[in-house]
Amino acid sequence: MTLQILIAGGGIGGLAAALALAQQGHRAEVLEQAAAFREVGAGIQLGPNVTRRLRALGLHEGLARITARPEMLRVRSAHDGLELARLPFGDAFRRRYGAPYLCVHRADLHTLLLEAVRNGAVAAQVGLHTDARVLRVSTRGGEAVCAESSRARAWEGDALVGADGLWSHVRSALAENDPPALPTGHTAWRALVPQADLPAASRSTRVEVWLGARLHAVAYPVRGGDWLNVVVLAETAPPGDAQRAQDWDQAASLASLQQATGRTSPQLQALLEAMPGWRAWSLHDRPPLTGAGQMANERIALLGDAAHPMLPYLAQGAGMAIEDALALAEALKGVARAEVPAALARYADARWARNARVQARARRNGEIFHATGPMRVGRDLALRLGGAKVLDVPWLYAG
Repeated sequence: MTLQILIAGGGIGGLAAALALAQQGHRAEVLEQAAAFREVGAGIQLGPNVTRRLRALGLHEGLARITARPEMLRVRSAHDGLELARLPFGDAFRRRYGAPYLCVHRADLHTLLLEAVRNGAVAAQVGLHTDARVLRVSTRGGEAVCAESSRARAWEGDALVGADGLWSHVRSALAENDPPALPTGHTAWRALVPQADLPAASRSTRVEVWLGARLHAVAYPVRGGDWLNVVVLAETAPPGDAQRAQDWDQAASLASLQQATGRTSPQLQALLEAMPGWRAWSLHDRPPLTGAGQMANERIALLGDAAHPMLPYLAQGAGMAIEDALALAEALKGVARAEVPAALARYADARWARNARVQARARRNGEIFHATGPMRVGRDLALRLGGAKVLDVPWLYAG
């Protein structure tokens, strides 16, 4: 049976949900608050748990055009540059998990999903609406859900999916008196540069991670390997206007970054200085999920950051949104209108514990990555002795 599903938010999670639902034969109306469908921001690491699902959506050929395949993950000390451990991403890794580890720019993945729903085989089943920020949500006799936008337009459907991010309005409709997301005291700086513009020593075909005291840095190739994405995360207040909670794309300076990081290894310092410019944002977070009721109730469901924002210390924020999207479509497969609330409850039951585990692991990784004193010594020793076994995450990548 064909259902009418309203999706608040036209980011990666919302478009993945629209594509997956349309492939199941449903009608999806995507309500995007911005004036156009677009995505900015940094790169994304896609573990095999994510690339496996993107392939299931039929996006494997497009992924091959826009992604980079890093040869390994290498971890080094941010203070002296010495290698601590590495995890190869070769054929053995792909065979173990049934899919590769890829890196992509967020905007490129968003464009790939947008093209699939706008011009692909499901185009007739997906409505794309801009300037449509959902402000009011209501139900009609428990048989339908209504979403009213900032432009005084209303839509009615069999279900409403909140894919509208950390500051989700749909979340507030699902859970009244929900406390706001809180600042973590961590700031992220990011930069993107063509590799051809970098000195040879700063170019990379790997995921490079530097661990330091109260900070870490990550660099990896995107856009077929032609560009390098660099992110530095530090436990410090954001520079200037980046303190505005909901604006995560503020201009920042190398000086503010260097003040936050202090002295680092010559290799890392050279990379930071080679970037043409920096953007910064203050990280906000919510506690890990504690039950399925935080992801769905009656005819309203949440996915991605709207349900379970997570710190970027496991590189799975976008990945969990994509996992949610396919799980949602699977739960609604062949469902009649009257069965939608039960189907959404099954979706939430299937997803909340995994999402909570990833949220908690990301928080824990932040403590480990930024360790000081004896904990830092123990971490470095474990990495040197354990190598790939310490860096691999089988429960995540095989899931």
